[in-house]
Amino acid sequence: MATIILKSKEDIRIRRGHPWIYDNEIARVEGEPEPGGEVEVRDARGLHVGYAFFNPNSKIRARVYSRTAKKADEEFFVRAFEAAWKWRKFCFGEPAIERRLSLRLVYGEADSVPGLIVDGFVGATGTEGLWLSVQFLSLGVEMRKAEILKALRSVFNPDGIAERSDAPVRALEGLPESVGVLWGSVPERIVIEENGALFEIDLLGGQKTGWFLDQRANRAAAAKYVSRAQWADSPNKAIGARVLDMFCNQGGFSVLAAKAGAASVLAVDSSRDALALLRKNAALNSVSDRITIVEANAFDYLRDLEKMGQRFDLIILDPPAFAKNRAALESARRGYKELNLRAMHLLERGGVLVTFSCSHWFSPEMFDAVLADAAFDSNRRLHILEERTQDLDHPILSGYDESRYLKCRIVQVV
Repeated sequence: MATIILKSKEDIRIRRGHPWIYDNEIARVEGEPEPGGEVEVRDARGLHVGYAFFNPNSKIRARVYSRTAKKADEEFFVRAFEAAWKWRKFCFGEPAIERRLSLRLVYGEADSVPGLIVDGFVGATGTEGLWLSVQFLSLGVEMRKAEILKALRSVFNPDGIAERSDAPVRALEGLPESVGVLWGSVPERIVIEENGALFEIDLLGGQKTGWFLDQRANRAAAAKYVSRAQWADSPNKAIGARVLDMFCNQGGFSVLAAKAGAASVLAVDSSRDALALLRKNAALNSVSDRITIVEANAFDYLRDLEKMGQRFDLIILDPPAFAKNRAALESARRGYKELNLRAMHLLERGGVLVTFSCSHWFSPEMFDAVLADAAFDSNRRLHILEERTQDLDHPILSGYDESRYLKCRIVQVV
């Protein structure tokens, strides 16, 4: 096996739990590792650090998959998937799948399989079954696709496996995009149950793997503030809460808000395909009469709402990642501030803002500072109600900050 020798002290971050080794952290490579092949990682003194997948064409030159397992074969993946499944059972209970709970079953580096995402979707009444939606995002797992598929079938016994390897990060690994059915059969659409609501999702055509499972608990948390939002200084208390859901996607937040008793939900997104699914999801849950759907650019539409003098009791902001890299942090800061500032202008005093950032580059401290600046500029104060992150099927590991990417703040604006 070829060996990577790290520069002095570059092993410290890896030993603390970070799985990525960058090209400028390597002193030399001994041997001739194949692209995607296994390599041993040693520190500057020659001491063993771990085993990693090697990619000579990526700035992330190696991705550590194990401290002890030398070979990443089918047996290795079976063990990794069994450990990942054991964690989900610990978090959600033994009969998680039987309770029709759709979960992220494998979360890449956080589950010791760098670059592999596996979401398991359990069909509700009429579409019973288990389907996996898989992303191969690194060269190491791409080259072991056959072994991984066998291991997935062995551990999870799905009815079908869809591939959604169409993320831009594939290009950084020197890989083309790939979408299709890898094994079994995958329906064009399935209906899942989440937080007591039904949602139709498109595994092969929806965003990411078909549904944002990381927001499951946050959607439930936001919905419980629908009734509390009526405590705002609103002239329509007797009517019920007015909700604005920006970047609504397929309606996870909108549908739950309507089911929680919102008088009206204004759902806004720029994706026509996502809004088409939102219409179906509203109908599935018999709340179409209380959800108004608008296809628009969020920034422009927030300005229009302010000009029209519109006011809301609960606003949800769930934008895409504004900071794709460190260089984009300043523009991301401006974007997050503008969004939240305009939302605060639209809220009745005492109303509730549920706001998110999903970029790991944009730290919790940066996000809190942006909210504080927006509150200052809008002459408001914030009562912090909840500080949240992604759901437990997206594990957060110490030493690996990239695993802590989702920031959620629920605040009362007074």
